[in-house]
Amino acid sequence: MKRRVSIRIGVVVVFLTVACSLPLYAGDMLSVNAGRRVLFDTPLPSMHATTPPNGTYNNYELGFPSVLTASDPDLGIMLYRLRNNIYTDRHFVFIDGKALMTSKNWIRDHVHEMKGFCHWEYDLHSFLDFILDTQRADGCYYELIKQIDDRHWSYVGENFRVMYPEDNLALVRLELEADIEYLVVEGAMCCYRVTGDDEWLRRVLPKLEKGIDFITSNPVYWDSGHGLVRRGYTIDTWDFTYMPDAQTDRHFEPGVTPMAIMHGDNSGVWQAMKQLAWMNLRLGNGVKADEWERRAASLRDNIFKYLWNGRHFVHQLPLNVPEVDGREKIRLSLSNTYDINRGLTDLAQSRSIIEEYMARRDTTSAFAEWFTIDPPYDRFFIYKSGKYVNGAISPFTAGELAKAAFNNGYEAYGWDIVRRFAQMMQRDGTVYFLYSRESGLSEAKGAGPSAWGAAAVMSAIDEGLAGICNVGCGYDEIHFCPRFPVTHYRELRYFTGYELSHKLVDVRYVLKDNGMRYLVKSPARKMKCHILLPEGKKCTAVFVNGGAVGYSEVNVASSRYVDFDINPDGVADLEILF
Repeated sequence: MKRRVSIRIGVVVVFLTVACSLPLYAGDMLSVNAGRRVLFDTPLPSMHATTPPNGTYNNYELGFPSVLTASDPDLGIMLYRLRNNIYTDRHFVFIDGKALMTSKNWIRDHVHEMKGFCHWEYDLHSFLDFILDTQRADGCYYELIKQIDDRHWSYVGENFRVMYPEDNLALVRLELEADIEYLVVEGAMCCYRVTGDDEWLRRVLPKLEKGIDFITSNPVYWDSGHGLVRRGYTIDTWDFTYMPDAQTDRHFEPGVTPMAIMHGDNSGVWQAMKQLAWMNLRLGNGVKADEWERRAASLRDNIFKYLWNGRHFVHQLPLNVPEVDGREKIRLSLSNTYDINRGLTDLAQSRSIIEEYMARRDTTSAFAEWFTIDPPYDRFFIYKSGKYVNGAISPFTAGELAKAAFNNGYEAYGWDIVRRFAQMMQRDGTVYFLYSRESGLSEAKGAGPSAWGAAAVMSAIDEGLAGICNVGCGYDEIHFCPRFPVTHYRELRYFTGYELSHKLVDVRYVLKDNGMRYLVKSPARKMKCHILLPEGKKCTAVFVNGGAVGYSEVNVASSRYVDFDINPDGVADLEILF
């Protein structure tokens, strides 16, 4: 290559072009290469390892999570934009003498967005603790805080609202919904994984259990005949029915309110039961953990008995009214992707749902297959076919579907979703809450939190593509399942972690003709490695920190993985030879 150098002669600077026989960066500049069989070529961060530049001027793309590559900054800039989108949803609510960090002021949105902001937020607890501390005596939670003149409080009965007139605020539970109790458990699980605060967990665990006991016993929400959670007849997890007065009437009227069973509520409660079992086991409550495991198994049996159609989950199972249009059994709703990622489905069932999305991509008139529901209703309340959650395209479906694809043998499809979404973000400079089926542009802009979808896509990259899953607390135990070989990147450095607990996971990756390598620096004391091989490659040896270790090759459908378990002490240098 040629390199430009300057020679100062007096006050005159003369620029010369000189030939260089060595590249600007060489593998031997990296001391970590000493004694290794698979070598890194590029120190990262860098700006000009390639042309065009492979990083931004001051590496503004860096954060938790983030990536630097040796070829282009595209994935890093995508993560930067996702982080910024989630940052902007951070707000405060001042109520009852307390300052609550909310993202948004609905616990549902807050928990969904927590998949992103848990990596950098310093106040994970205040809003969640407020919801826990205001739990009703029967176990029911409130969910949102709104100004009194907003009148959400008027949509529900007196038992589902608390007024704070001095603050001009109301704490409200929209009665139709059956997802709040499990979302609170999910939020608590996320907080605990970040902090590992056993005392906090001991304090909140009885409240979490009381919430799930409520949703699985209260006659309004529990259908004893099916052994499943029920709700108002809504679009998936939304908060209005098809009735003419659905905008302002969101409470139960026995015998009048149309009721149905929705799979997503039940997969969420199933996940919460599994999480409560894990929490109890973590605190040494083995008997209680077994009880939650038994309850989860029973609920799962009923979910598949009544809601599985052989390919995916039916949208709604009506209870006291006929189906709106007779198409509920074929209607694919967004919670199918959540069902997979909550762990409800096995490999075959997960792949069946993913294949349904792939098949509909080939036949839909929409620009993408990331439906809220498909087919839409001709009309649902005021929403015509394809409008708002009646069939618009959602980034949260995209993110959850991509993660499911990465984890279930459709890695290339997961990467395809990420790339398509990156192109939309490049076009728009941001993420929207929903997208028009026809144009692919913003649908109902401002009608919901775009950070919900941004967090789902970020999580798909972090836990699906990078495959870094914190299964303990503070990354002390990691499932490491990277899938970078499906991308065009051949060398990169990936970062994730938690700012609050000062935990960092730093991963270098390189793919060469003779093998691949992951250099992982982390707090992990246990790592269960499940590493995707490039297509057509077969592993001949695995080395950890220079020493050979035993391994097994396993198939996930047609994808080939190398599996082994290790107990690292800060550094795990993994070499997989071909």
